[in-house]
Amino acid sequence: MTNSDKLKTEKEGLVSVIKYEGDNETFIWKHPIEDFNYGSQLIVHESQEAVFFKDGQALDTFGPGRYTLETQSLPILEKAYKLATGSVSPFHAEVYFINKTVQMAIKWGTPDKVRFIDPLTGTPLDLGASGEMNLQVSNSRKLLVQLVGTMKGIAWEDGAGFTKSLQESFRPLISNAVKTNLPTVIKSEAIDILEIDENLGIISDNLKEKILPGFEEYGLTIPQFYVTSIVLPENDPNFKRIRELHTITLQTRIIQAEATVKTAQAQSETQYRTAQEQSKAAIEAAHREAELQKQLTETEVLRREAERKIIAAQADAEATKMAGLAEAEVMRAKGYNEKDVLQAEVQKAYAEGIGNMGPEVSNGGGGSSIVGDMMGLGVGMAAANAIMPQIGNMMQGIGGQQTANNTQAAPAPSPDAWDCSCGQKGVVGNFCNNCGSRRPLPVAPDTWDCSCGLKGIVGNYCNNCGKKRGE
Repeated sequence: MTNSDKLKTEKEGLVSVIKYEGDNETFIWKHPIEDFNYGSQLIVHESQEAVFFKDGQALDTFGPGRYTLETQSLPILEKAYKLATGSVSPFHAEVYFINKTVQMAIKWGTPDKVRFIDPLTGTPLDLGASGEMNLQVSNSRKLLVQLVGTMKGIAWEDGAGFTKSLQESFRPLISNAVKTNLPTVIKSEAIDILEIDENLGIISDNLKEKILPGFEEYGLTIPQFYVTSIVLPENDPNFKRIRELHTITLQTRIIQAEATVKTAQAQSETQYRTAQEQSKAAIEAAHREAELQKQLTETEVLRREAERKIIAAQADAEATKMAGLAEAEVMRAKGYNEKDVLQAEVQKAYAEGIGNMGPEVSNGGGGSSIVGDMMGLGVGMAAANAIMPQIGNMMQGIGGQQTANNTQAAPAPSPDAWDCSCGQKGVVGNFCNNCGSRRPLPVAPDTWDCSCGLKGIVGNYCNNCGKKRGE
């Protein structure tokens, strides 16, 4: 469009750009120009809507964006005007811009006092209520048709050329809902009138639930509703009496609470002392029990030690006994007995005595000195005297045997020969002829005791009960 065309359009009252950039407190604003050319630009900002009206009928609705007013983009207008595409003829329509933002902190209040009957005393009280709310358009067409009509727009408060304000329109609804429901909420929630500020959230939610349907009927919604103040009748004598009663009640509760605390403290102290005494008694009993167990343990240890010593002594005696029995068994197995051992000892002593007398005496010669002969004879006599009793007993036994056997004496068993560690071989008897070492004792057989009572068993089975070793 040229400058001359633009000037002509402005002179004739036509506009080429349609938009609204006013304040944010207005809910609906009507564009002052009602004649537009096809091809004009419509600009709708964020959080806005634009609605075209023709003959009181709402036509197209436009959301945020930039639009060229042509028949292709205005099907309803095309139907209404029956104009050909590309026509530059003006058309008459009303354009309303709707503000879709949330209007914050809109104040409200009750013009009159709210009568409230205190449930505890039955005393009538006059209360005042006020607060704020957030308001938003939820249905643009419904708000336009039911509230705005042909006016220039509408806001919460009064505006020049606007229809009556939303505040004035909805004051009766808010006042009626508050008067009707505020006393009910206080009673149903059992709210103490002197503690009402602590429960404003509960009161706000209940009142919003009652007020919201009335706003929604006109295309508005209330995202948040707040009761910020409940005005109490501080100068009312009835209210003063209620406050005094509340103070007395509070003091009574405090006294009861203190008494409860003291009683609980006394009970706790008694329980603590009882538990302490019980704990001491339990500890003392535990000490006594521990001492008794200690004494019993010491007694048991001593008893077990005595039993161990007895068993050890019995084992030593049994071992000695078994060693003697084993030696006797070995002797019998080898064909000699104690008498043979005694005879061998006599022979050894005699041999040592003869050896000490010198070779001349032992061979019947007389070439040795008298002193040497006497010493050798003395040694031999000493040896003979030492074994004389044994020789007498032995001879007595032998004589008895010879008397019993008149015809022939029993030949002496020939002992087995053995080799001594000194090098002497073929030793007969229990002592070595060369060094006097005793014949080594045979190794005691491996014995065991049976559970039936028999002890010193040789072999793998008990001679008494037949039980196997180790069972």
